[in-house]
Amino acid sequence: MINRVVLVGRLTKNPELRYTPNGIASCRFTVAVNRAFKAQNGEQEADFTNCQAWRKQAENLANFMKKGSLIGLEGRIQTGSYEGQDGKRVFTTDVVADSIQFLEPRNGTGGSQGASNHESSTNTGGQYRSSSQGQYGGNNNQPSYTRADEDPFANSKGPIGVSEDDLPFD
Repeated sequence: MINRVVLVGRLTKNPELRYTPNGIASCRFTVAVNRAFKAQNGEQEADFTNCQAWRKQAENLANFMKKGSLIGLEGRIQTGSYEGQDGKRVFTTDVVADSIQFLEPRNGTGGSQGASNHESSTNTGGQYRSSSQGQYGGNNNQPSYTRADEDPFANSKGPIGVSEDDLPFD
C-alpha cells in the first residue's frame, strides 16, 4: 500500500512550536496550495491542507519560516477522530510531514536570488541540511529545467516584492 503526499505551498500563519510532556517537538500548520486551474470568475483557488511536523523539522519550521513562506513537503495522510464539545464525533485528516524543504531565502519574501533548499527530515534523524547549489542547480534531486518557458522564474533577477497585505491568508 502507498500513502505518499507531496505539497508545495505557502504557510497560512506563523508556525507554533509545542512540546509533548515527554519533550518531543511538534508543530501544526496549514499550507495553502494553489489549484492547477482558475475558477470560472478567473480567480485562483487554493486548497488549505492541515499538516503536522515532529522533532527537529518542527523546530526548524518554527524557527526559520513564517506566514507566507514557500515550503515543499513530503509526507503521509493520517486520519483520526475525537469527540467534540457537543458530543458528536469529529473526523480529522492531516498530512504528517516526513521531510520539509524551505524553498525561499530565509530573509526574503520570494524570488530566486540566493535561494537555497533547507531540508529537515525525520528519515535522516532530524538533520538540517543546506545546499549552496540553489533551488535548481547542482545534484540535489530538484528538477532540472531546460526550457525557459517551463519555469517562469528561471531568469528572474532579485527578489519578487510581496507585502503581507498581498497574501490572501490571516
